Formats: sequence, structure tokens, C-alpha cells
Amino acid sequence: MQIPRLHPDTIEEVKLRADIVDVVSEYVVLRKRGKDFVGLCPFHDEKSPSFTVSQTKQMYYCFGCLAAGNAIKFVMELGKRSFIDVVLDLARRYQVPVQTLEPEQRQELQRQLSLREQLYEVLATSAQFYQHALRQSQGQKALQYLQSNRQFKEETIQQFGLGFAPAGWETLYRYLVDDKHYPVQILEKAGLIKPRKEGGGYYDVFRDRLMIPIRDVQGRVIAFGGRTLTDEQPKYLNSPETELFSKGKTLFALDRAKGGISQLDQVVVVEGYFDAIALHAVGINNAVASLGTALSLEQVRLVLRYTESKQLVLNFDADKAGTNATERAIGEIAELAYKGEVQLKILNLPNGKDADEYLHSHTPEEYGELLKNAPLWIDWQIQQIIQDQDLKQATDFQQVTQQLVKLLKNIANSDTRNYYVSYCAEILSLGDTRLIPLRVENLLTQIAPVAATYSKPVSAKKAWGGSKVSPLPIPNSPLPTERSLLEHAEALLLRIYLHCPEQRQTIIDELEERDLQFSLSHHRFLWQQILDIPVEQVDLISTLENIYLELSEDLGLVLHLFHLNEKWKIEIPRTPQVVQAAIACMDLVMMEKRYRHFLELWQQTDPEAEPERYQSYYQAFYAEKIKLQQIDRQRLFSITELL
Repeated sequence: MQIPRLHPDTIEEVKLRADIVDVVSEYVVLRKRGKDFVGLCPFHDEKSPSFTVSQTKQMYYCFGCLAAGNAIKFVMELGKRSFIDVVLDLARRYQVPVQTLEPEQRQELQRQLSLREQLYEVLATSAQFYQHALRQSQGQKALQYLQSNRQFKEETIQQFGLGFAPAGWETLYRYLVDDKHYPVQILEKAGLIKPRKEGGGYYDVFRDRLMIPIRDVQGRVIAFGGRTLTDEQPKYLNSPETELFSKGKTLFALDRAKGGISQLDQVVVVEGYFDAIALHAVGINNAVASLGTALSLEQVRLVLRYTESKQLVLNFDADKAGTNATERAIGEIAELAYKGEVQLKILNLPNGKDADEYLHSHTPEEYGELLKNAPLWIDWQIQQIIQDQDLKQATDFQQVTQQLVKLLKNIANSDTRNYYVSYCAEILSLGDTRLIPLRVENLLTQIAPVAATYSKPVSAKKAWGGSKVSPLPIPNSPLPTERSLLEHAEALLLRIYLHCPEQRQTIIDELEERDLQFSLSHHRFLWQQILDIPVEQVDLISTLENIYLELSEDLGLVLHLFHLNEKWKIEIPRTPQVVQAAIACMDLVMMEKRYRHFLELWQQTDPEAEPERYQSYYQAFYAEKIKLQQIDRQRLFSITELL
């Protein structure tokens, strides 16, 4: 369901009525201490209370783990729920009328919420029907399959609500419509029945199948997976997309795994329902299943809410099909892995087994040991590249080198990339340590030719005007503090903009005049939200906090900008000088990017084939070099003096 954006008045009214002491007290034992309340922090383990709740400020703060926020943020973080769900729940609890940004959407919102409640109800009833059918004579084949083939105990069967869909075409339909009197339209919207193509009427979607309920994070049934017990195809059948269920946004067993994921700080993703169930059955309770699709960014972000280290282990089959499935499942998250935003590991079980098969002949401890030693995705990729290749053969060596270079180019973090350059160089040296430096240089040259020592070939002796051209030396690589200086400079501008309204137009004008953008993604996101807010907005910071919560974005990266400590209260009067220094630092970074871009284009251009283009690129990067020298002097003085 696409829920319209809530009106800010509704959000503010919820914040006013939902007293934070009342909300937190449902989860934490609070004791009065002075004007505030204290208790044991629910976000980390502690023996003495460091969690403080201020009723006057309507805020919570933990001195141990630094968790902080309002009542909405508390419920979101504790239940790992979305902003909209929490606001709507609190609105119902505290009887706050729900308004949307567009008044005409209000009635539609109420209709959609009512529809969702009906869908939850009919799906829960269907799950009970399937569970009952499993215990009847017609379900004995399915029950025997679970107990004998899958070796599931009764406790596991009940915990996951496994059931059976009878073979009849209208068995569930008649039960829900004739006996329970549910509207046919609700059954169809829930994905339980389909209209017949001829003759009218409906038929059950699931027939003669072992039924596996799919639940949302809160444990509510939202769909089903059905496994055939015959030769019927497909072997596994999922519910269609509905108001409640989207395959690309759901992970099977996450409702049961979220606690284990948080405790172990790791999530294991397997391919099938029964793999996840089998792992939970033996106490490995941080496992989820991907529903047979490539992992989407929504699925990954959903599950990574529960792990601080962002460690995700893919456990698919080790055979060729499993390897292909692993590469397919990685899907959109490859970019996150290259950037280091997720610690992606690959676990291939021996002999091509899946997790369910492996546990039939091995102990949970043995599986845990394999899990512990699972290689990082990049290491796994390297092994896939060199597998079955003879590096003593020139063609294999060249092919492997090209694939390794392609892999290394994608690694965003320079330290990580340098580590793997050395690692790959060792592989390519075939045990001859004397060749390692040469292999490193060769890889670096192919990965980033701009960063390597460059000299033009003799054939490119004249570019224009008959004079010989010598390439300019490339500036030194940024110092280790370059990023920290840039981050500090961008944070300064944002802090000043938030707390000094009189400086806002100056900052906007300076950025537009120099055509500058924020380089760091979390600063860039915050700036975009600022620009989207009307200028006359009274409480800018409060509005931004609501936006972050509503969009489920990580507020922690910019939360410090919303508050002024004693130091910044003193420093704020110096804002004009600080603005200029920060702008200069940002300008420098952009110039360096342009310089390197034009230099690379120049180096890749043949002066004899394209003399005009060659000359143009030379003049462009030379002009940027002169600007760099000028602004670098300004930056070195301004930033160090003012920051």
C-alpha cells in the first residue's frame, strides 16, 4: 500500500500526546531521579542504569551507547519499524486524528488501513485452516514428509505454522466464503483465490501443497509459499504481489531471526524456506531466506537494521548451480559490498549441499565453524576467478589478470583496494616473491593509470605549435587528513546554516556561484532535504528530524549538527570567516577532481590523430593546476587557522 505522506500537524500532535515516559515505561523499568527518569538501556547490555528519559524535553538519552531521540524514534529503533507504522500506531493509541498533506487523501487512507486489517485477518484465518488440514487424513502425506524427509520435530512444525492445502479446487474458497462469510474481493486481494477464465467463479491458488506461512517483521501472516508433493510444476509457488506482500521487500523468517541477528551481530541468508527452518530448529536463529530472488536493496537494508557490523553471510549450494544462484542473489548489493557498507561473506557448504541437507549429517557446531570461517565476498570472487586456471599459461594469466583488475577497480576504499592489490600480486607471482613488486605496479597501472608514473611515447613528440610537450607532474595524493578536513568543512557549513538563519542566503549564494556540491553522501542528503523545505519554515531542525524518521534514513551521521555544545556557542560569532574557509576547502576538492579528469583524458588522447582535442585537454588540466596552487595556499591558511 502506498500511504500518502502524513500532515506535519498529525506528526506534531502524536509527539505532543505520546508522553515519552508513558511510551518507554512499556519496555523499560524507569525510576524517578530528580527531574528525569532512569533505567537500564534497552539498546545495549548494562548492569547499572545509564538510560535517561526527560519528561520536560520529551527526549531519551543513553550515556553508555549514546542512543537518543523522541518517543517515535524510541519505538522505531526498539521494534525496527518504519516511521509511518509507528506514527499510525501511536495515533490510534492516543486518538490523534490522522491527516495527510492533501485533505482529499484522508478518506482514501482510512479505506486503505481498513483493507489492510481485513487482509491480515483473512490470511491469519487461512493459516489456521492449513494447519488444521495438515492433521487430517488428507494431510498425512505432507506431515510424513516434514517428519521423515525434513526430520522436523513437532515443535518446529508448530513454531513455523506449517500446514497443508487440500487438493480440491474450491476447498479454501468455500470455507472462507460459505462458512466464515469473508467477501470474495478480500480473498482475491489477499492472493488466496483467482477468478476462472471461463464460466465464472473462483478457484484456490494453492492446492495439494505443503504450506509455509510468510510473515512480516511483526509476525503477521502476509503471504504463503507452497511446495508440491507431486511432480507438479512449479515445485515452489509463492503468493502473488498484494497490498501486504512484495517478494522483493520480504525475507522469510525475519520475524523469528531479528533477535538472533542483533545478539550475534550477523545475518545468514539461505536460499530456501526449509534451509531457514532447519537452521532455526537446531538453534541457529539468525537465518532468513531470500524467497528465491536476487537480494534487493530493500531486503538488505531491512535486515541490516538488526546488525551493527552489517555482516551478511550468503549460504547457497556449493555446486555450479549454487554458485550461479549466489552471484544472482548478490544482485544489487554488490555496490554496497564494494563500498564497504556491508560485510558480505559467502559460505559454500561441502559436497554441494544446502543447509538442510548438511544438518542431517553434521552438528550445528560444525556448521557454526564453517560460518565463522566464511570468506569475504571479494576473497570468494578472487577464488572463482582463479579456479581451474593455469597461471603458467599466457592466455589464462592474461584472462585472470583482466578479471582481477576489473574486480579491484570496483573497490571504493583505498586501504581495502591496496590490501587486495598486494594479495592478487602474490597470486600472480606464483610463489616468486621477487615478482610481487612488479605485479603490484602492473595492477596499479591498469587500475588507475592516472595515479601511475606517466611518460608519453616518443611518437607523440609534438602536440601543437611545434613545441615538445612534457606532462606535468601529478600533484601529491591527498593527505590522510584530506577527507577529515572536507568532512569538517561541510559539517561546518551545514551547522551554520541550521543555527544561523542570517548566514543561510550567503551559503546558498557561495555554493551556487562556485557550482559546488557536498561530496559526502550523508551531507549531500541533508542538504537536499534542506533545499526542499520552504524558506519560511519556522522550526527547521524539528522538520528535518521528522523527515529522517519518516524516510528511515540514518539520522546518527548528522545528529550532532542539530545541537550546539558550549564550544560551538562560542565559535558561532566567527561564522563569516569559517564559511569562507569551508567553501575554499570544498572548492579545492572539486578542482582536484576536474584536474585529474582532464589529465586522464589528455593522457588517453592520441596527439597525432586528434591534435585539437589533445590541446584542449592539456589547457584544461593546466588551468586547473594553476587554480589549485592558488586555492591550496588559501586553504592551508584558512582551514588550519579557523577550524
